[in-house]
Amino acid sequence: MKKSILFLSAAVTLLATAACQNFKKGDGGLEYKIVKDEGAEKAKAGDLLSVDMTVTSDRKDSLLQSTYDIGLPQIINIAPDSIPGLYAGDYNSMFKFLGEGDSAVFRLNLDTMAAKTGQPKPEFADKFVTFTVKVRKHFKKGNLTDSALYAQIDTYFKGEIEGLKKAEEGKLAKYVADKKLEPKKSASGLQYIISQEGKGDKVVVGDTVVVNYTGKLVNGKVFDTNSAETAKKEKTFNPMKQYEPIRFRVGHDPVIQGWTEGMQLLNKGAKATFLVPSNLGYGERGGGTIPPYAPLVFEVEVVNIIPGPKGDAPAATLPVDSAATKK
Repeated sequence: MKKSILFLSAAVTLLATAACQNFKKGDGGLEYKIVKDEGAEKAKAGDLLSVDMTVTSDRKDSLLQSTYDIGLPQIINIAPDSIPGLYAGDYNSMFKFLGEGDSAVFRLNLDTMAAKTGQPKPEFADKFVTFTVKVRKHFKKGNLTDSALYAQIDTYFKGEIEGLKKAEEGKLAKYVADKKLEPKKSASGLQYIISQEGKGDKVVVGDTVVVNYTGKLVNGKVFDTNSAETAKKEKTFNPMKQYEPIRFRVGHDPVIQGWTEGMQLLNKGAKATFLVPSNLGYGERGGGTIPPYAPLVFEVEVVNIIPGPKGDAPAATLPVDSAATKK
């Protein structure tokens, strides 16, 4: 079970600083710096580690992945060295330096990786990829069956997700306070700020709306946008994506409940911010890079409204897929 996920903490800053210090040389071109050694038993084949981790390349502004962006740790399965494709100094072997409570910085040599695996070097780095790792928990295989071991993981993640649930209300309140916002609040819990009033009638069920949008987590991480400029700025640009206003029929095409409700507050030309609690968004499961129980922030602009048939009834609610839209 892998959850790549928010919030760069003081601990990460400490580890990143350590990355600038001298590294020790390991097998296969691996370089490492042990920042903290709790003296606990180190991981071995068959074990699993729950880790907080950031991954960067040796290029400027090159954050590739961060579990802090999701708020959940990543589970690392320590594989046996006998598996084809593994070699001393590879990604798998890094974690054998670590036990519960340990933290370290590793630099994986891409030239060695290419030579050992026969695969081309990735395009997002020149020579090294750096992993800054802190171990939360060590799950030891020992004599446990696979089912017993993974039952421990399941119980552990249920606890982590319950923590996200309890923290949600505070996260949203802190966002409002930090931004000095004064949102209005609907009966459902949707909070909204209309920053620019539009003209004409407001959206009603059955209308098709044409919308510009940017969706963010409350830590500011953009997870989706139809703005190419914003996507490039946030380093999420996808050349295969068409960056243009989206359109959907309110109450019929599947979108999160926060959008169905929020759009009916707006008219053509209106701009607004929706603060969407998870029960009106992606709920307990999350979606893609959106964590479970994540409050969301959407900046929206209604570009156009295409009136629908009069007296239209809404369609049944469908499950969430990506961003605000469900497909």
